[in-house]
Order: sequence, then structure tokens, then C-alpha cells
Amino acid sequence: MITVVGAGTGGPAGADASPGAPVGASPDSAVGAFADVLAGAELVVGGRRHLEAAAVPGTAERIVLGPLGPALDAIEAYVRAKRRVVVLASGDPGFFGIVRVLAERFGPDRLAVRPGVSSVAAAFARLGLTWEDAVVVSAHGRDLRTAVNVCRAEPKVAVLTGPGAGPAEIGAALRPYARTLVVATALGSPQERLERVTPAEAAERDWGTAVSVVVSLDERRSPGGGARTLAGRGPGPAGWALAEEAFAHRDSMITKFEVRALALARLGPRPGDLVWDVGSGSGSVAVECARLGAAVTAVEKAADGAGRIRANAAAHGVDVHVVHGTAPDALDALDDPDAVFVGGGGRELADVVAACARRARRTVVVALAALDRVPAARAALTGAGFTCDGVLLQSSRLAPLPGDVTRLAATNPVFLLWGVRPPATNEGVAQ
Repeated sequence: MITVVGAGTGGPAGADASPGAPVGASPDSAVGAFADVLAGAELVVGGRRHLEAAAVPGTAERIVLGPLGPALDAIEAYVRAKRRVVVLASGDPGFFGIVRVLAERFGPDRLAVRPGVSSVAAAFARLGLTWEDAVVVSAHGRDLRTAVNVCRAEPKVAVLTGPGAGPAEIGAALRPYARTLVVATALGSPQERLERVTPAEAAERDWGTAVSVVVSLDERRSPGGGARTLAGRGPGPAGWALAEEAFAHRDSMITKFEVRALALARLGPRPGDLVWDVGSGSGSVAVECARLGAAVTAVEKAADGAGRIRANAAAHGVDVHVVHGTAPDALDALDDPDAVFVGGGGRELADVVAACARRARRTVVVALAALDRVPAARAALTGAGFTCDGVLLQSSRLAPLPGDVTRLAATNPVFLLWGVRPPATNEGVAQ
């Protein structure tokens, strides 16, 4: 067996602590609590600070964790010889930790895991907040944009930080958003510190390398009251392609639910994505994408339209970042999206679609009411290297007539085009 000990933040579950001491007051209590495990170890692998604090037998080999490959090879040699191995890790090693790598290499049946308290659990404990309704995302060795987009979309997020993905970078990306960032530094150590800052303040600081976790809070929104049965952001909306009556709109200027249903299917909004809704109008597509977990930026040239989008977003409990401006110029300062919905259909449509196609990482969906706009929009998508497809949507809704009878009422036909970036060219898109 390979025994994996969660040391560091919070110590192990069930470890002794002095009365009244805060969680994590003894950062290496896990090492002491598992002295029995260490006493029989023949190989001990871990971070330098954990090895220095541990009572490692003098006869045991020590390996300081750096590149994982050599350490895993050494562990494998000991396992084959049926010799005892102990791995020291921080916090809960099964939560974005080394358990996944060890299980993939040796199988979960060879692991005996003794978890400590994760840095996320410790951070929320210090804040006095529950975290079953929080979304947790790791930016350690991963693309920061996914973590940022989750922070844009969700009211309560914990981000595990890493080099190049710390509070300054997170704060810089969240400047336009009404968020409070709690930066938890060196959790479980004598240098532990929690600071509440704005994104702008976080962006201007040098935080060093000891940050454990950043908690992003949208204090205007509640993630949802009452008892929870599902951790994280929740199960998602019970329905989508909502009726037009679910949104405030002007003179029926809104993407009809039949069109919206197919547009959402082609956009594929999901947590970690950034979606643009360009020519947003009432913001119905933007709001629906946000309800499905994506971060959304809505671009609208009419001032009253921008206000209407904000009101619709608030009514549905989501955060849509609204840019009052005219495309394509208004797009220049925005982060690159995963998917784009283009509505409207003015003279500049081809230029707008082309500008969106240059920036979109995955797909662009265009809704058009005018037949003569279709060729230019299609050419803009194919000219940007997208594969293009589309349909003409014509639907008739049930409508009552006097005498308890029903007729079919035709809606205006709408062309829906979508362009998909071939996978081979995704690497060339700006990150």
C-alpha cells in the first residue's frame, strides 16, 4: 500500500488540537498525528517543508517532490518490492491533489488516503461562510481564463492559485465586475493572512508566491437559500428557451423561443465559457447563456436596450456584463469569447460577423430576418476559416379562436447560420 497523508492546512481529520484553536492552527499536525505510519516507512515522498517537519526514520529514503515523473518511478520500484511508501501532501490530497495521479499510475486499491483539511474548506471556515453553494476551480497549472469566466458567472467561487494565476491576474480580469476578492495567503502557517480587496486593488499588488486560495464573492446576489442537496453551482435551470413573456422587451423585438432554442444548442454555453451576445436587444440570449453557467458579455448600442438587458439579468438572478456601444468597434476591448451570438441585421452585419469570427474560439451563431443579408454573413464565416451551416426556421404556434377551436399562427421566418472553428485551428486563437 501507498499511504497518502494530508499534511499542512488544517491537519488531518480527527487530529488532536488545543481547545479553542482555529482550524489549521497547527500547520503540520498531520505529520505528528501519523507518526505510526511514518515509523514503518521505507520511502517518504513530499514537499520540502513537510519532510523537514516529519519524523522520518533515518533508514528511510526521502524524495523531495519536484517533477512528478522521477518520484512516481521511485514509488513504483518500492511498490514492486513490496516496501512501505508514505506520500506527504498538503491539505486534502484527494481534492485537486496528488491522489488522482497516484490512482492513475498504481490504481486506487493500492492507496490508503488520510486526508487533512483542504485550503478551500479552511478559507471558508475563516470567513464563517458555508461553501456547499460555492464553485471551486483550479488555476494551478491550468488556463486562467476558465477560472476567471467562472468568477464572472457565479456569485461564490474559490480559485486555487498558481504561478501566473494569482490574485493580481484574477483581479485584473475582473476589474469591470462588482466582486469582492478574499485573498487567503499561507493558510495553516504562522504567516496566514486573509484580506478583502476589490479586483482593482488585487491587480495592483505584488502577492508573492504563498497564496493558497482566492474567494470571489458577488455580494449583490445570493447563490440560493434553503437546504442544499447538491454541492456546487446547482443542477442548472429546469428549462430554457423561455417564452418571450419571461423578458422585458420593446415592440416584440426579441429572439423568439424557437430560434433561441436552436441558437443555444449551437452556442453550447457551459461553466468556464465566455459568450458574447452582440446586438443583444432585450438580452434574452445573454440571460439564457448565463443561466446555463457561462460568463456573458452583451453588446448593445441603444441606451434603453442596455438598461433592459441589466433588468432582465437581475430578474433571472444572473450577472450579464453589459457594454453600451456599437459593434464592431465595441468589441476591441473585450476578452476573446468561446462562442458568439449575433443578432440584429444592419448594414454593418458582415463586418460584425467577420470581427466576431476572428475572435471566437469555438463558434459563431447569426440570426437574420432579411434574406439578402445571408450571403454576406455566410461569406464572413467561411472567410474566417469556419465551417458553416444553417437553417430557415418557420414555425406556427397554436392560437385560440372563438368557439373553443384552435388555429395555427405563423411567426416570421428567421435564418439561423452557425460557423464552427475546425479543431485543428483552435491552437491559433489568442488565449
